[in-house]
Amino acid sequence: MGFPATRMRRLRRTATLRGMVRETRLAAEQLVLPLFACPGEGVARAVGSMPGVYQHSVDRLVAAAAEAFAAGVRGVLLFGLPERKDAEGSAAWDDDGIVQRALRALAREMPDLVKIADLCFCEYTDHGHCGVLRPPGNTEVDNDATLANLARQAVSLAKAGADVIAPSDMMDGRVAAVRAALDAAGQSEVPILSYAIKFASGFYGPFREAAESAPSFGDRRAYQMDPANGREAMREAALDVEEGADILMVKPALPYLDLLAGLRRRFDLPLAAYHVSGEYAMLKAAAERGWLDYDRVLMESLVAIRRAGADLIMTYGAVDAARLLAAGWRE
Repeated sequence: MGFPATRMRRLRRTATLRGMVRETRLAAEQLVLPLFACPGEGVARAVGSMPGVYQHSVDRLVAAAAEAFAAGVRGVLLFGLPERKDAEGSAAWDDDGIVQRALRALAREMPDLVKIADLCFCEYTDHGHCGVLRPPGNTEVDNDATLANLARQAVSLAKAGADVIAPSDMMDGRVAAVRAALDAAGQSEVPILSYAIKFASGFYGPFREAAESAPSFGDRRAYQMDPANGREAMREAALDVEEGADILMVKPALPYLDLLAGLRRRFDLPLAAYHVSGEYAMLKAAAERGWLDYDRVLMESLVAIRRAGADLIMTYGAVDAARLLAAGWRE
């Protein structure tokens, strides 16, 4: 009877040995926690479709960020629920807007926390789309008019204390417009994390509940990407690099790991991936029914995203994962 010349199982025998030869490592400082800022005081309103996720008033948001930081998470991604909405989303560039207030509070209380501000209008417009619509009766988003407003929002957020600006709107030319506006406003040191590859995905449903940002008509397929297109995704990313993006992001993460790996092969910039609301909610829902071990599948998912090439991972499970890592998590 013959024996295999190479025995792959030799290095898998014990947990310690597996750990010593592990190729991909996950660390808490690679995780970013999305947070939703809402008006009021003492508010922590649960999001029904995302167990463990809340809409927080600024005081409670600071407390949630401090809890995450204590667990080892070093960055947050901020979204805002404004007190008022209009056709342009003008509350987004109000210097006393909800995210601006959250940024100032976080900068005051947690100077070492990395504060990433999402740049978009879906939470701020009364129609729920990511920009200004063309004249009344037209449902198309006006690309160039939206760019001007994105620039105003970016400058306001940077002045309020954002460490990173993250345009997620998917307008053409937005990275160049934001870079020019930041530089002109004396904010040239603020980097841009571009949602370079953002698909028109069905995995965003729970987020729209959390951010109260569902469009009142139609959908966002005219500006977010077709999930079938990979070569187009690479062109999108290349344009953002040319326009001055400092970090590129893929959203959602798990269904598009092929594109994340493609970006890693092609670009030397830091890469991020957004483990989005639907991906998180599926794990939670299955775990609640006893179908999956939440801790295990969360960590497996995050390691897969890292293995594909992500340097940063935005995930609603950031604190859970950080605590598992601190406790010496091993598969």
